[in-house]
Amino acid sequence: MSKQTYKVCFCFRRRFRLAATEAPAPIKSLFDQYSDNGIMTADHLQRFLVQVQKQEKATLENAQAIMHSTAHIFHRKGFNLETFFKYLFGDSNPALDPDRSVHHDMTAPLSHYFIFTGHNSYLTGNQLSSDCSDTPIIQALERGVRVIELDIWPNPTKDDVHVLHGRTLTTPVDLIKCLKSIKNHAFSASDYPVVITLEDHLTTDLQAKVAKMVTETFGEMLFAPDAESLGEFPSPESLKRRIIISTKPPKEYLKSKEANPKGNASQRENDSSAEAWGGEIPSFKSRSVAESKDDLDDLEEEEEDLQDDTVAPEYRSLIAIQAGKGKGGLDDWLKVDPDKVRRLSLSEQELEKAVKTHGPQIVRFTQKNILRVYPKGIRFDSSNYNPLIGWMHGAQMVAFNMQGYGRSLWVMQGMFRANGGCGYVKKPDILMRNGPDDIVFDPRVTLPVKVTLKVTVYMGEGWYYDFSHTHFDAYSPPDFYTRAIEDNWIPSWNEEFEFPLTVPELAVLRIEVHEYDMSEKDDFGGQTCLPITELRKGIRAVPLYSQKGDKYKSVKLLMHFDMV
Repeated sequence: MSKQTYKVCFCFRRRFRLAATEAPAPIKSLFDQYSDNGIMTADHLQRFLVQVQKQEKATLENAQAIMHSTAHIFHRKGFNLETFFKYLFGDSNPALDPDRSVHHDMTAPLSHYFIFTGHNSYLTGNQLSSDCSDTPIIQALERGVRVIELDIWPNPTKDDVHVLHGRTLTTPVDLIKCLKSIKNHAFSASDYPVVITLEDHLTTDLQAKVAKMVTETFGEMLFAPDAESLGEFPSPESLKRRIIISTKPPKEYLKSKEANPKGNASQRENDSSAEAWGGEIPSFKSRSVAESKDDLDDLEEEEEDLQDDTVAPEYRSLIAIQAGKGKGGLDDWLKVDPDKVRRLSLSEQELEKAVKTHGPQIVRFTQKNILRVYPKGIRFDSSNYNPLIGWMHGAQMVAFNMQGYGRSLWVMQGMFRANGGCGYVKKPDILMRNGPDDIVFDPRVTLPVKVTLKVTVYMGEGWYYDFSHTHFDAYSPPDFYTRAIEDNWIPSWNEEFEFPLTVPELAVLRIEVHEYDMSEKDDFGGQTCLPITELRKGIRAVPLYSQKGDKYKSVKLLMHFDMV
């Protein structure tokens, strides 16, 4: 990696010297502070861990263990600058603690947790013409998703059940195949419960058939409540390795209708990815009245009475989380029944309208009941919306199209890196205040800054190994930026940023690398999102991911985090 040649035209080539990765000036200065005569001993490292890395409990034995696993054979007395730098930039020094497993209290009711939730989990691509398959269900479960949505319809001969996006060109998959895949992969990433939300379009006899399929497939894994309705949801801890069914009770179930695809292409793509890495996440305060009026209503949950009034009792008995909206408006939907809990579903635009007039009421509702938010019907490209709107109002199931990609999905993935990646994140106390003297949290009220996150971006490396040498620029090495570092595979920025936070428990740090391109739009160079509450202070190596959320083998940043 000493020189690299780029072809500019038939008779002219450019050669660039490729520098080896070396510690930036601030790291060299720190090494000088915590070393003697060019050697950092275990005592020095232990002091560095406590004072710079803010690992107050770090012992001399911890420092020695790090040195044994990292130090160069010719420097057994301790780190020299090179090995110290390799340790800081190595896989054993990530921004999130790799050894930190589930650490939130998991004994509260399900309504006290944000839950990693999928939407139309069976689709392989867009919402109109992609294949339906169990493959995206398996992929979602392996990434820690805990809520899988299945739309169930009669097959053409009305004697079996298909999973598909109704009244579209999506090709169906058999329900039994999806159920078996859920059983086989439900707990590959987490032992905490998997909820299957059913959008039911079935006749009574097919509901009975589904009940038999579900019971025989899951057996003792299936959680079926003793009572017809629950007075309080069980806890994730009590439901480990259990499968939970959520849908509307059959006698109240109302036929779903799909939104007819209409509007021009530009309308449909308003919220989708205009660039390769995804459009910016909109603020719920920034939507104009015109935009709201332009939205097509998503009729996924619209209600229309079934003619058949009979009920398959064996199907009803499987429903642990009952869903339903009721016939009234928002005030009726958000009523809290002291004797019964339920799930309410709102589309993203229904939620955006509701928070303007009923913010604290939504927060109070979600303290006991479950709120599911789903993407609006015009997201034909499987794009997503701003998840923070739902989270800041206590919504547990912010349902996302996991088969797409973009900034909103990266934030979702970042949030659920917390709590050991188990798919359940306990809601902050500010959302759960419901005592007689408590004021229910109002997300529209400006709060004082609770903490300021300070971030320094030192440098990045790894693109040279993970990308072809002409991937970013055909004629020269890439120009990565916060400010553009020209023609360099190993950019060194040394830039500082500050982020004042009012509710850090709900904050996610989004990090992106772009490569400057003078003649075309900038290229994507990697991303990650990190939950603020789990960031390790100090100097950390931050691995980056592709647009689709796959971790690069080598690409990472060296960064410093602090909270003041």
